[in-house]
Amino acid sequence: MSPKAVFSDHTGVWRALSLLVSLAALILAGCATGKTVAAPPATAPAVKAEAPAAAERATTEGVVIGFADPATGTNVWKAIPYARPPVGALRWKAPQAPEKRPQPLKADKFCSLCPQYIDHDRNPATAQVVTGSEDCLYLNIWSPKNAAGKLPVFFWIHGGGNSIQWPLLSLQNGGYLAARGNLVVVTVNYRLGPMGFFSHPALAAGDPAEDSGNFALLDLMAALRWVKANIAYFGGDPDNVTIAGESAGGQNVYCLVSSPAAAGLFHKAISQSGVIRPSTPAEGAAHVNALLAKLLVKDGKAADAKAAAALVSAMPAAEVESYLRSKSSADFLALYPEGPAAGMIRFPTAFSDGKILPADFYGALESGNYNKVPLILGTNKEEAKLFIRLYPVFAGWRQDGSLLKDPAKMELYNLVAKYQSDSWKVMAVDDPARTMRDNEGQPFIFTYQFLWGAGGAANPVMAFPLNVILGACHAMEIDFVFGTEKASLGALVFSDKNKPGRTALSQAMMDYWAQFAKTGNPNKPGLPKWSPWSNIAGFPKTLLLDADLEKARIAMSRGELIKQMVLDALQAEPREKEIRPLWEAWPYRGR
Repeated sequence: MSPKAVFSDHTGVWRALSLLVSLAALILAGCATGKTVAAPPATAPAVKAEAPAAAERATTEGVVIGFADPATGTNVWKAIPYARPPVGALRWKAPQAPEKRPQPLKADKFCSLCPQYIDHDRNPATAQVVTGSEDCLYLNIWSPKNAAGKLPVFFWIHGGGNSIQWPLLSLQNGGYLAARGNLVVVTVNYRLGPMGFFSHPALAAGDPAEDSGNFALLDLMAALRWVKANIAYFGGDPDNVTIAGESAGGQNVYCLVSSPAAAGLFHKAISQSGVIRPSTPAEGAAHVNALLAKLLVKDGKAADAKAAAALVSAMPAAEVESYLRSKSSADFLALYPEGPAAGMIRFPTAFSDGKILPADFYGALESGNYNKVPLILGTNKEEAKLFIRLYPVFAGWRQDGSLLKDPAKMELYNLVAKYQSDSWKVMAVDDPARTMRDNEGQPFIFTYQFLWGAGGAANPVMAFPLNVILGACHAMEIDFVFGTEKASLGALVFSDKNKPGRTALSQAMMDYWAQFAKTGNPNKPGLPKWSPWSNIAGFPKTLLLDADLEKARIAMSRGELIKQMVLDALQAEPREKEIRPLWEAWPYRGR
């Protein structure tokens, strides 16, 4: 069986996460200033909100009026602009400071999504559509209602492959974490897809930041600067900011940790399942040239791809820039054939330009040339199950029911998940922790592995067959960190039966995360000890986070993984020949 047959160009990875977006309500009311592109009519009736209680705060741009949320005991402000809308001449430019407002801003509705594909009807059989607005640089704040003193700030960066927002921020209530942890929680929109990462010499204007093409990262830095200038008005401490993110959000955390341009903007960092896979500016330019060629053919300016490529190579830089700027965000997203089916699109990100990001990311970690802050790094035990369930071989077995009936097929599914998830752990946790731990001046690094639901049919905390198909998969931990029930995959797997144990685990995780945000050390009385990562053989490495139906099960592990260990185990595996084609197609096999 060829890699292409089982995993065609990694399409399964992208489609898996996108299809799960359809399990949640899709989008709430947009910002008053936002326009949608190619958006379908709303299919769900609007929910009439009760008049919010005023919660006025001054900011550097003017007064914002939020509201009290009695369900969480927090004050909330939604869609506060942290930059000018990156539209028109400001597209593919570094974010600019927001304008002053003469009148108070009513901040009680989430803003529009940044342009992206979304499953508008929650039906996997129909194509996803492009929605959103380029006017999307806004953030949301939750602050404990009776907060006193300077509270630590938890700055959340959403995942979604840097091309969609996952989970939707409109569903991800930061109030539970803010109230329990006595934190100020901030969630942020940032440019996605070809609006967020877009590198080409024709757009170069001599500004190192803009010329990098890392616009999504520049947005996050602008949001952090806004937080630094304003969060004290909301009860937060501008000198105690923790950046945290999951999946692509975790990758962006790593990018900020490595970026000299982000120095001083944060003081601690948490990466949940984040893997850094840098791209080169040359890869960025080649990708844009390919998009240009597609546009030229589509517009009838070239007969075919070959003629379009020749035309692109002959176009002056000014003409290239003008042509690119004449297209809408929907025009660009329409060029990605995987978008309508999968939502997430494939494109280069995290350009190693030598200014915003180091030219050699891993070399920067090894040399200690990065922003040294306390770190939490972690993955989920069965990360890969979110993706491999849609590989053609396993999808077919799911459809005919044999995956759940044939022990040999179920074993193969679990083995593929094991090796691919282990390699993810190497890249996201063990390798960077080993690399950074002994650097001079590096504070403690704490690592975790999330195991709730792992083990397949033998684990009763999750109902069958989801304990087999999903288990402790990618994104499963998000609801535990935020104390939510269905912002992420909890909507699928949470039940009254598993509530006591999972609630105990969620509360422990919120307490660890909050204590880390306060002090840089997650340990506090009443929690099992979390030892920092040690490079000494046999010393503690990783905290295991798990629960049964009734209680949390948390303990330290001394185990660690390196790439060669995973390869050796795979080579010795009796079913290695069946696993190998799927392994070779997996994009997270190590650097």
